[in-house]
Amino acid sequence: MGALSPTHWMIVIGILVLLFGAKRLPDAARSLGRSARILKAEVRDMSGEETAADATPAPPAAVTGPAPVTATAAATVTPAEAPASGAARDPVQ
Repeated sequence: MGALSPTHWMIVIGILVLLFGAKRLPDAARSLGRSARILKAEVRDMSGEETAADATPAPPAAVTGPAPVTATAAATVTPAEAPASGAARDPVQ
């Protein structure tokens, strides 16, 4: 007795369709594929291999400091926007 013949595979597939239904089999296969991809990615991460996306360095981002507060920006605070304590606070600290 060797490998399963095409007739044997047809019988196995027919039994699976009868047990689980035609709707659930594609969903189960899709779920199994996702699980295999996740497992493969986790094994790759654990072994320390880099993927092609990880191997290419990201372009450096432009580093800029915070925008300076100018006198005109500080002077635009109206009395209605002033703190309720009565004392006007300097917005630049």
